[in-house]
Amino acid sequence: MASAHSPALDLRRLAQKVVVMLSLGVACACLLYFIAGRCEAAVGEKAPVLLLKTTVHERNSTVEQRAEAEMISSGREWTASRRLPHALIVGVKKGGTRALLEFLRLHPDIRALGSEPHFFDRHYGRGLSWYRSMMPKALDGQIVMEKTPRYFVTPETPARIHAMSRDVKLIVVVRDPITRAISDYTQIVSKTPGVPSFESLTFKNQTMGQIDFLWSPLYIGLYARHLERWLAYFPLSQIHFVHGERLISDPAGELGRVQDFLGLQRIITDKHFYFNKTKGFPCLKKPEGSSKPHCLGKTKGRTHVRVNPEVIQKLREFYHPHNLKFYQMAGMDFGWQ
Repeated sequence: MASAHSPALDLRRLAQKVVVMLSLGVACACLLYFIAGRCEAAVGEKAPVLLLKTTVHERNSTVEQRAEAEMISSGREWTASRRLPHALIVGVKKGGTRALLEFLRLHPDIRALGSEPHFFDRHYGRGLSWYRSMMPKALDGQIVMEKTPRYFVTPETPARIHAMSRDVKLIVVVRDPITRAISDYTQIVSKTPGVPSFESLTFKNQTMGQIDFLWSPLYIGLYARHLERWLAYFPLSQIHFVHGERLISDPAGELGRVQDFLGLQRIITDKHFYFNKTKGFPCLKKPEGSSKPHCLGKTKGRTHVRVNPEVIQKLREFYHPHNLKFYQMAGMDFGWQ
């Protein structure tokens, strides 16, 4: 005798089958998603992604952005990494450090941070990992650089840099200390109106003619005193001095010597420069990533304040023995009168 099937029972069984099939489908989809996610994470761990994290300093540097974008387009970012600097421009303020850095960035084997990180003088407590994170990504064989002119005159920096690397190469841009001081003062006045005159700040006692050498614009120019601290940690062979005046009159020659010091091919030559008569300063014919000529900002090559010639003569007499000692220590005669 045939049994009768209940329509309600058939619908219930069908619904149960549909639920089971949907549950299996969802489980399979979740499993596949999990496996794919793990694979992607594994790949990400093996190869650093260039745009995973950027710093404020790098976002402010269009040159660095263009260089890293070029790495992405060529696929080279997978082999690039952030490393501690191989070379440092450690000084001096108003000596020509910005110009030198911008000129050096033309070299394809140099990756330089555009801003001044002030790690060894202001932010040392943040640690080397933080410092490394500030650096631009570089390929094997490329030299990583940064410049902070205050390093040269900060007493703690030589020991701190030596603790990071005994082999780091150091570059110091020096300039006639009197011209440098006037340039420094000119910048101070442009930012802080109402500053006393250069002449009044130069002397502890103007009647007695006592120079206030602890006034920052004058103190920085005591190059021999600062160099002594560096030579306590680094041999002279690891320190290269750039002649600030020649950097203006013969940028290609000075850049050639810097490239030699860094062990690089002389790629930056006189074809990269032209002299801007208005600014009285060399400019780049074709900076990196651009086909247009480029001069440094308005603050570079600005007209200096006029200083009493008698005060300048007093400063020449004051600096003369210090300059001679510096020439002897550096093994170079810079010819400052």
